[in-house]
Amino acid sequence: MAKISKNRKAVVAKYNPDKVYTLEDASQLLKDITFTKFDSSVDMDIRLGVDPKKSDQMVRGVVSLPHGIGKTVKVLVLCTPDKVQEAKDAGADHVGLDDYIQKIEGGWTDIDVIICTPTVMAKVGKLGKVLGPRGLMPNPKSGTVTLEVGKAVKEVKAGKIDFKIDKTGIIHVSIGKASFSPDKIRDNAMEMIQVIAKLKPSSSKGTYFKSISLSTTMSPGVKIDTGSIAGI
Repeated sequence: MAKISKNRKAVVAKYNPDKVYTLEDASQLLKDITFTKFDSSVDMDIRLGVDPKKSDQMVRGVVSLPHGIGKTVKVLVLCTPDKVQEAKDAGADHVGLDDYIQKIEGGWTDIDVIICTPTVMAKVGKLGKVLGPRGLMPNPKSGTVTLEVGKAVKEVKAGKIDFKIDKTGIIHVSIGKASFSPDKIRDNAMEMIQVIAKLKPSSSKGTYFKSISLSTTMSPGVKIDTGSIAGI
């Protein structure tokens, strides 16, 4: 019989997989059942009562988390020379155009977000096969195709993230780190929920938020009582 580790015993003692928790209690519980030596990500899974196969029920948007996501976001700005200094001043990690397009064509994708100006989208569009599957393709709806590259870089660095429902009807997104205080985890989660609530498609009928859970990289999922969250 496999031996149960000390950490596993601690999790079992504090966590009930059949129970639903308030968002506040769940945020605290995550701190109590995470034992990784590294700073785990806090992940949120939200199952929605929509059909993502229907174009009018696709849920996608951006959210600026009040406490950021707890990691340094590497930003590449693809732009014409007149926007280079603006991007650098705003804190972009990489700025350029043709040289970076060649690097990406060669397989380089060591970045988290790509921002570009509308004038270079013709060139960037050719990278769809490389960037699309990795979720790196710039998109006007997420604010990553813009003439205000400086503003966009600052927002991304401050905690602005793009999210999209998957084909199974779930939005999966990281909203912070296990080292965050329970209050910060709760605040970020609440902001995410409120933004998604505002995006409810008019054609969606029945229960919109079917389930919400929080977890860290190595922890079990903690179920959230959706009825305890005001306004959804």
